This record gives sequence, structure tokens and C-alpha cells, in this order.
Amino acid sequence: MKILQNEGKHTILAIMAEGKPLELIETAGRVAYQSQDKIESGSAEEFVRKLRKLGHESVLEHSAMTVFFYNVSRGFTHELVRHRPASFTQKSTRYVKEKDLNVIIPPDKDPDEKLVTLTIPDENCHEIKVSVREWADLNEQMYRGLKEAGWINEDARQFLPIGTGGEIVITCNFREWRHIFELRCSKAAHWEIRKVLLDLLVDVQKRIPVIFDDFKIHSDYAEKT
Repeated sequence: MKILQNEGKHTILAIMAEGKPLELIETAGRVAYQSQDKIESGSAEEFVRKLRKLGHESVLEHSAMTVFFYNVSRGFTHELVRHRPASFTQKSTRYVKEKDLNVIIPPDKDPDEKLVTLTIPDENCHEIKVSVREWADLNEQMYRGLKEAGWINEDARQFLPIGTGGEIVITCNFREWRHIFELRCSKAAHWEIRKVLLDLLVDVQKRIPVIFDDFKIHSDYAEKT
């Protein structure tokens, strides 16, 4: 069992249109204005920026990006899969047996501080004080014990905490990515998803700035300007 703090990561697996997502958006978008004759080398970026300023973001749906997230919690994935339209594939706790349990906890908490007093339900009602690390280890012992007792994965997983480590791949169009960044990078977002999505936002601002450079990044959150 391993405790992870601020270790959530992303890998961009693909940006569609063979590395020319802006050109695809321009090709599609100019159909609306019947201005295909204005397509030339370097015109895509200016056209996409104009679309964004006009609020004509539906055209951004013609290009998409696929991202792999790892060292994140099941709580992270539960929040992410609420977004639509998008496609998701995530590590299954039904078909994958947890071998080395990862547990994600807040970055400002001490996993070894004994904070919680537990009452052992025996005849003497013994009390013990445990840390987050010890409690996570007890969860893992329960999970493994149930597996050894013959419980199948989908039944034993009922006792895994929401902080259990997970992995997920998401594909969605640029317009939805903008929506995800707007919600998940805000001050009000959960600390874990905010940190991981902020890292991704910094990455895509370097790769395709014209799509995402209207987000202002602060020390620990971002906002659309």
C-alpha cells in the first residue's frame, strides 16, 4: 500500500487531425460563411481566434484531444465522467484485482499523524488511535482478506475507499475541454482535480494556445478571461 500526495499526472495521447487541429476547424468553420477561398497558409489560427471571440465555439467541436490521467483517485474519475460529450475508458475494479493499493490523500495532511480513535468491538471495547496510513492499510487487509475468502472483485471492491488510486483515458472535443477547464480549474473545484487539470491546461496552452490562451492561470487556480 502506498500513500500518494500531489502525484496525479497526465499524458496527452493524441490531438486529432494529424497534428493540424486548427486547419480542420477552419475547413469546417468556413463552410458556415462560404469563405473557403480565404484559406491559406497561416490563416487557421486567426480564423479560430475570431471564432472564439465571437462565441461561435460549436466549430471547435470538430477537433478533439485524448488524455490519459494516472496516480489519481476514484474520486477524481467520478467527477471527470460527469462531463459530456466525451468518451471514457478507466481502470476497472471489477476485472482488475488490486495488487499494490494506492491511496490519494490531501497534500497538506500528515498520513502518519494519529488522529482518529477507533473502538474495537470486543468484550472490553478496546480503543486504539490510528493514522490515515494505518487505516488505509486496514482497508487493504480487508480487501485482500475478502478475496482470500472467495469474494469476487466486484464484491470485495465495496470496501475500497474513494481515495483508491485509479487511471482513466478521456477523449472529447476542444469545446468540451474548455468547459472542463472552466469548471475544474476554478477556485471552487476539488483540490485534486484542480491541480491535475491545471497542469494539463499549462501543457495545452503551449501546444495549441489559440484554443486555450484566454484562461489566466494563477498560483493554484485558473479563470477564463
